[in-house]
Amino acid sequence: MSTSAEAPLHDAPETRGAAHGHVAASEIAVGVIIGRTSEFFDFFVYAIASVVVFPQLVFPHLPPLEGMMWSFAIFALAFVARPLGTAFFIEIDRRFGRTTRLTLALLLLGSSTVAVAFLPGHAIVGVWAAVLLCLFRIGQGVALGGAWDGLPSLLALSAPANRKGWYAMVPQLGAPIGLIVASGLFAYFLVTLSAADFLDWGWRYPFFVAFAINVVALFARLRIVATPAFQELFKSRELQPTSVGTAIREEGPRIVVGAFAPLASFAMFHMVTVFPLSWVFLFTREDPSRFLLIELIGAVAGLFAIAASGVLADRYGRRALLAATAAGIAAFSGFAPQLLDGGATGELVFMISGFILLGLSFGQASGPVASSFALRNRYTASALTSDLAWLFGAGFAPLAALFLSVQGGLIASGAYLLSGAAGTLIALWLNRTLAAQREEVASDEA
Repeated sequence: MSTSAEAPLHDAPETRGAAHGHVAASEIAVGVIIGRTSEFFDFFVYAIASVVVFPQLVFPHLPPLEGMMWSFAIFALAFVARPLGTAFFIEIDRRFGRTTRLTLALLLLGSSTVAVAFLPGHAIVGVWAAVLLCLFRIGQGVALGGAWDGLPSLLALSAPANRKGWYAMVPQLGAPIGLIVASGLFAYFLVTLSAADFLDWGWRYPFFVAFAINVVALFARLRIVATPAFQELFKSRELQPTSVGTAIREEGPRIVVGAFAPLASFAMFHMVTVFPLSWVFLFTREDPSRFLLIELIGAVAGLFAIAASGVLADRYGRRALLAATAAGIAAFSGFAPQLLDGGATGELVFMISGFILLGLSFGQASGPVASSFALRNRYTASALTSDLAWLFGAGFAPLAALFLSVQGGLIASGAYLLSGAAGTLIALWLNRTLAAQREEVASDEA
């Protein structure tokens, strides 16, 4: 049972509207998992390559640390470009429909991803290797902004009233699944190929796999999104795209709060995925393939933790769970990063405990604030909120964490986690205040 303080999260608009029709929430969940898994697999393939490939391929003329910093700076470009992609593809959606939007966005994502697989190194084209990588990364970011299909919002609206937390965690399952496959694939090539062969051509295969998965995911998602039953359900739930300007004008404060609510989750996201791999790669003698396997084990723990978040959220409330995990992440930030200097045992403890905390937090990261949007704006406002949350919470996380660690040791990287936890707690308090104000205005108008 949710507490009474959780009431704003189950706002009346979330249960109003047309009947579900004959489309079950479980059918929507399938489309959500397919879409998010393909996107996160793309994400992790690029993220792993940012550590083990691009510093050597694109920046071999720089010291290893400096090359890694530049690689992480290019990594962040997708998050900067993502809101621009959302604005562009929202207009495509408004003029030509959701099917056209999704097709174009996933074709751009697949093209940008496979283009990375053909990237020439600095030894062949010099500085143009970095320029091309920047362009491909921006293309990925724009495409990711357009890949929002509204299915997560539709899932939230179609879920049974007593299982909102369970269905809110479904989209987040794509992250550990994508990481498990990406880590396993890179670990395989690192183990089976010589260092020269891996850097020459082996690393390119995961990008070809990502392209293939994108194609399969495109057709799978279109089969769901483009069906008359789903189109009617989008309309009956008023999940139609409003303009970006309208969404910002009417939902601006809630979009900002929504962008900061999952900061703890997103900061933690990179502290247990991209950043530790870069630290191990740069400052230890450990084979990166072994650490990728440790990361894979952590991702499995994270998968179960995300599922558990659904059960806990339905029992105690999503906001309560997010607040509790933010406090846990704050505590984690004070001691856990140093475990990365503790050998295999320390790394395993760091990764498993970190992924459990991440799963419990990340599993409910998008639910509370999205439910406070007016229904007519939820489609566009949710997309913008997701974009900005990834930009503020995750886009520069590997770069910031690595910089802080180099300057002040691993303990300093905990400061980034601590700031994320503080941001989440403040945003949750503001969300509650805004929800109360909206209820008061609605009561006065009635």
